[in-house]
Amino acid sequence: MPPSKAPKDKTDATNPLTSPRHVPRCAALIGPYSSGKTSLFESLLAATGRVHRKGSVRDGTTIGDATADARERQMSTEMTVAQTQYLEEEWHFIDCPGSVDFSQDAREAAMICDVAIVVVEPDPTRAMIAAPILKFLDRNRIPHLIFINKTDHGGIRLRDSLDALQSISERPLVLREIPIRDGKGPDDTITGFVDVVSERAYQYLEGQPSKLIALPANAKEREAEVRDGLLEALADFDDNLLEQILEDQKPARETIYDNLERDLAKDLIVPVFFGSAEHDHGIIRLLKALRHEAPNADVCAHRLGVEPRGDVATVQIFKTVHLPHAGRFCYGRVLSGQIKNGDTLGRDKIAGICQVFGDKHEKLDIGTFGSIVGLPRIDHLRTGSLCTSDGETDSLWPDPLPPLYETGLEVTKPGDDVKLTEALRHLCEQDRSLSFVHSDDTGQLVLRGHGDIHLQVALAQLRSRYHLEIETRPVETAYQETVRKPAQARGRYKKQTGGHGQFGDAQIELKPLGRGEGFSFNERIVGGAIPRQYIPAVEKGVRDAMRSGPLGFPVVDIAVELVDGSYHAVDSSDQAFQMAGRIAIADALKEAQSVLLEPIERYAISIPSEFTSKAQRLVSTRRGQILGFSAKDGWQGWDEIDVQMPASETGDMVMELRSLTQGTGFFTRSFSHMQELVGKQADMVVSTRQKPHRK
Repeated sequence: MPPSKAPKDKTDATNPLTSPRHVPRCAALIGPYSSGKTSLFESLLAATGRVHRKGSVRDGTTIGDATADARERQMSTEMTVAQTQYLEEEWHFIDCPGSVDFSQDAREAAMICDVAIVVVEPDPTRAMIAAPILKFLDRNRIPHLIFINKTDHGGIRLRDSLDALQSISERPLVLREIPIRDGKGPDDTITGFVDVVSERAYQYLEGQPSKLIALPANAKEREAEVRDGLLEALADFDDNLLEQILEDQKPARETIYDNLERDLAKDLIVPVFFGSAEHDHGIIRLLKALRHEAPNADVCAHRLGVEPRGDVATVQIFKTVHLPHAGRFCYGRVLSGQIKNGDTLGRDKIAGICQVFGDKHEKLDIGTFGSIVGLPRIDHLRTGSLCTSDGETDSLWPDPLPPLYETGLEVTKPGDDVKLTEALRHLCEQDRSLSFVHSDDTGQLVLRGHGDIHLQVALAQLRSRYHLEIETRPVETAYQETVRKPAQARGRYKKQTGGHGQFGDAQIELKPLGRGEGFSFNERIVGGAIPRQYIPAVEKGVRDAMRSGPLGFPVVDIAVELVDGSYHAVDSSDQAFQMAGRIAIADALKEAQSVLLEPIERYAISIPSEFTSKAQRLVSTRRGQILGFSAKDGWQGWDEIDVQMPASETGDMVMELRSLTQGTGFFTRSFSHMQELVGKQADMVVSTRQKPHRK
C-alpha cells in the first residue's frame, strides 16, 4: 500500500480540485447484478467500524437490501445510503441496485457522488454488462474507479479481465496493483498484491489487515511492466511527467499520487483495483485509495453547476420516497453552505434533518457541505430539484430512462381507482423510470417501467404499502379502422311518444382520406333542408358513432359531408338529429369496406456489435422491418438498428433482447404511423374484439 499521507489542508474553495479533506465525501457502489456490491458495502462499513459484524445477503441481515422486496428476491431493488468515518474523515456510501430493471437509482446516486466504484466480476465474458454503466459515467464526467470483485477463486486472470473492460471504457484503465499468486499450477489463487506506485507487497490474512511482505522475485517483472503502463497513461495528461519518463528519470511517488488524484477528478483515467468483498481482501486498500485520491465535494458541485459558497445553502435532491410516518422524504446532498432546522429550501421549510444509515434515520442539527441528509415532510421538492434558500434553480439532471415494458392495471374493489392513481403518483416520484398513463385509445390504465421485475416490485408495493387489490392485464393495442371506398347513406330517426315526438333526417356522403389525415366534417345544405342549429348535432352524432365502427374499433381518416335532410317544425331537436347522424354514419360505414389499421412504432435498438445479427433476427420474427443500422454515435463497439415494428409485437421484446445481449440491449421508441392489417391476423384481432370481455 502507499505510505500514509496526512490529510491535505487545502483551503482554496474556488478550485474544484483543492478543498479541505475534512469535508464529507460520497462514493456510490455501482455495477451489474450479482457483482457483489452489497457485500462490498458491508465490508466497507465493517472495515470502518460502523458495524461490528458484516451482514449476509443470503441470511437477509445486511444494512443494504433492507426492504421486504429486496430480501425476498435476494437482490437490491433500491439504493441504500450509510454514513461512516475512516481515519477521522466522513464518508457516505451508497449501495445501488445492479439489476438493469433498477438502473435509474444507480444513475441518480452517481450524479451526486464524488467517485463511483464500479464493481465487476473477473469473468471477461461478462465485462460487456458494465458497458452502459461506464458510458453513463463518462457521458456525465463522473470520476470512477473499478473494483474487480470475487478474485478469491482459482484461475483468475486479471489481464483478460482488464483487456475486456478496456474494450468498453472510453477512458484508459490504469491497474493500480498486481496479484501475488500461490504458484500452484494453472488454477493458482491470489494470495496478496503489489502496489505499483509504492512498490510494496502485501499478503492477505483472513479476518485481519494485510501483512507487509518482501516483493516476490517472480512478481518484479510484471510489477515493472504495469508501473510503466500507469506512468505512460498519466504522462498523456502531464508534460512534466512525460519529460521525466523520456529522460529515464524515476518520478517521485508524491508526483504520481498527485497525478492520480488530479486525473481521476477530471475523469481522465479509471484506476483499477481487485479483491474479494466476501473475504475482506483489498478492502483497506480500496479505502486508502478513496481517502487519498477521490475528489472532494467541490468537484461534484461544479459538475452540477453549483459554485460552492459558505453563505448560501444549496442542496441537490437525488431520491424521493414516501414513508408511512414522515410523508415525502427526500435524500439530498449539500453542495454549498450548510442547512439547519427551520431553514427554507425552495418553497419548503425544513422541519427536521436526518443522517441516513440504511433504513435508520438519526436526527441532525446541521447538514454540512458535502454531506448527504434526509429531509422528512417535504411537500414540493422532487428528485432532480436543485434548491437554495432563495428557491429552486436549474439543475443539470439527466432525463429518466425511457420505458421498455408495460402492463395494464385494474382494481378489483369498486372505488379504488382514485386511490390507485394517487399510489402510482407516489411510486413514480420514488422511481422516475416508472410512469403510468390512461390510454385515450383503449381506456386502459397502463403502468410502464424498465422490465418485468421492475413492474413486479411496483405491484408488490401497491399491494403491501397501499393495500390495493390489483389485477394485471396485457396492454391492449390501439387498433383503428378506416374505409376503402366512398359511400352514402340516409339516417332517419322518428319516434312518437304521445306528446311531442322526435324527428331527424340527415343524408351524408362518406369518402376515405389519406393515412393520418384524421376526420373532417362539412355540409352543403341548401334551401333550409335542415335548420343551421341542428347541423352541429348531426356532426356530434357522427363523431359518437365513429368511436366503434363495424370492426369494433375507432374509425379514422374519413371525410363526412352532410348533403340533405328534412325536419319537423315541432318534433325536431338536437337529440333527434344526433340519432340521425349516428344511423347515417353506421349505414355508410357498412357499405364503405372497412379495413383494420394497426399502430406501427419506430425503434432505435442499441446493442453491442457482436449481437447485431441476433437482434436483427429478433426483429424479423416480430414482423419488424429493418430500415438500416449504423455504428452508435459515441458508443465504440455498438450498433444502432433503425426499425419499424407493429406495436402488438413488442410487449415482451425487452426481455428477449436482453437475453440475447447479456442484459445490455435497450431501445427507444415512438409512434410512427397506422398501417393496414389484413388476412388471418386481422381476422383474429376482430374476432377477439367482438367476443364478450371476461375477467
